Amino acid sequence: SILSVTEESERLAPLLLRAAGLAANAQTDALHVAVATVHGMEYLLTWNCTHIANAAIRRALERQCRFVGYEPPVICTPQELES
Repeated sequence: SILSVTEESERLAPLLLRAAGLAANAQTDALHVAVATVHGMEYLLTWNCTHIANAAIRRALERQCRFVGYEPPVICTPQELES
């Protein structure tokens, strides 16, 4: 099914953007993580290693999600999930 962009995810996205130190052009990427988080997804698969599946950024995103009361999904590339 398709996940909806909720008010909760719209509030979380800018927090993630700031927490990870991402530029404004990564707003869509932060929203992608926020939607998966708010909907309680177990995994978020992405090939976006610049703004999402990046070890340093991933930790910052996970910390922020937990700080505001959400359990973040496991963020990884499809290839990492296979391993």
